[in-house]
Amino acid sequence: MAKTLPKTDVVIVGVGWAGGIIAAELTKSGLNVVGLERGKERKTEDYFMVHDELRYGLRYELMQDLSKDTVTFRSTEKIRALPMRSYGSFLLGEGLGGAGVHWNGQTYRFLPYDFQIRTKTIERYGKSKIPDGMTIQDWGLTYDEMEPYYDKFEKLTGISGEPNPLGGKRSADYPTPPMKKSPALSMFSDAASKLKLHPYMMPSANLSEAYTNPDGISRAACQYCAFCERFGCEYGAKADPVVTVLPVALKTGKFEIRTHSHVRRILHQGGKATGVMYTDVTTGEELVQPADIVVVTSYVFNNVKLMLMSGLGKPYDPASGTGVIGRNYAYQVLKGNAAGFFDDKQFNTYAGAGSLGVTLDDYNGDNFDHTDLKFIHGGSISLSQTGMRPIANNPVPGGTASWGAAFKANSVKYANRFLSVGGQGSCMPFRHHFLDLDPTYKDAYGDPLVRLTFDFEEQDRQLALYLSGKCAEIMKEMGASHIDQLKELGPYEITTYQSTHNTGGVVMGASPDTSAVNTYLQMWDAENVFVVGASAFPHNSGYNPTDTVGALAFRAAEGIFKYRQKGGSLV
Repeated sequence: MAKTLPKTDVVIVGVGWAGGIIAAELTKSGLNVVGLERGKERKTEDYFMVHDELRYGLRYELMQDLSKDTVTFRSTEKIRALPMRSYGSFLLGEGLGGAGVHWNGQTYRFLPYDFQIRTKTIERYGKSKIPDGMTIQDWGLTYDEMEPYYDKFEKLTGISGEPNPLGGKRSADYPTPPMKKSPALSMFSDAASKLKLHPYMMPSANLSEAYTNPDGISRAACQYCAFCERFGCEYGAKADPVVTVLPVALKTGKFEIRTHSHVRRILHQGGKATGVMYTDVTTGEELVQPADIVVVTSYVFNNVKLMLMSGLGKPYDPASGTGVIGRNYAYQVLKGNAAGFFDDKQFNTYAGAGSLGVTLDDYNGDNFDHTDLKFIHGGSISLSQTGMRPIANNPVPGGTASWGAAFKANSVKYANRFLSVGGQGSCMPFRHHFLDLDPTYKDAYGDPLVRLTFDFEEQDRQLALYLSGKCAEIMKEMGASHIDQLKELGPYEITTYQSTHNTGGVVMGASPDTSAVNTYLQMWDAENVFVVGASAFPHNSGYNPTDTVGALAFRAAEGIFKYRQKGGSLV
């Protein structure tokens, strides 16, 4: 029988960006908070002088152990799903700080179009522009309502950048200046400007200069070592929860972190949660943590799994299109790119930072006319210099043999003469893309694995080809001697890395018929349960999701405090 612990005001499931922000905000307001993290403790000192590409980049030191918990995948309901046994398409973080430790730091705001995507698409093009089966919906709030929370997250993290000329209005500039512009980035910016596009420096959570945030947390500037994605930052220059929000929450004396604590159920009665049941992974002991408020802030797949395993919210049924838990899963279209090889120029592409780059949004959102195009939305286009670490990178022009003298010669010749312009495409939800519980496979604790049903659609194929063509135009203007670009987007492959930008499954909205949570991320079906993270996105935009996750976490924290004071539904 599970042991019951003393009650707390708030229990948080997963201590990453969302959990850390909420813990800091609530403890500053006087609430007692327990944070349950199934991974181990982490600190900056763990990464001192550890630039180890093999350990972290290729053997996934910071990622979830797939032998204990993974997902199963199928492209359609007609075939059986099988477990993802080795990492490929996306990387699932685990441990204190979550994916906020090993992210690149690219911190974009979503466009105003994103938050009212269905309304704005119909207004401009008519209902017929939305294909059968596409389940886009408005988010229930506008960009203008989100803007103050974006500003809070960017000041918390010290984002270095310059305003997006095609983005939403800002109430303030970024708190720190843009990163350094390398020769390659200057080439991209000049070429884009000649094509009458609107390039701007990528918003970066890798600090361009030393910075002290509103909570008094000071961090050093980025050293451009290029060990960001899949790595922790030894300088603390890359914003992550461990060096920003968690110290603030701990300083109050009202926050307790319990690592190695795998939450398996939300306990509830009479339409309200009473706490959570979790397993201490070091002993196998089952424990119950009672709480007045339960906040679920783990990764997308685990947020969905916890709802389904706990019987909270109606599970999504793709046959009828009803239900909300597991609905509107979306990913990202990252295949629209152009690789350029230069005979007369060399670049130091082994130096860089996770969010060192130049971006343009001329083909993102609804910033361009879609009337004659067979897709909606779009994607950002960037040249980023994140660091081409030598084990994982060996660029050669298309048509080069994969072995022998020509391969060796081109490997040497183009090692420092290669650049890539990439499109990060949005991903729209479809009725037959969803998450549910696998009927066959279980995790190490005997609970079903999450099952992912997803494939690229004609929308994605058309978008990828369009972005690839635009990337090639820019690369040509940059003067590349040889350009390789996408010619066809094939089926979705879970075995090849693309991005960790999974979204949806516990989506937000204005109606309980099409959403699981309201705009404060409070569950419609359990007023003292808040589910926070990219699981709330009704679709995925042409950007990295973290800025929007952080902004929503600040809004959710505000909602939790309001609920604590008044109770009931917040909308």
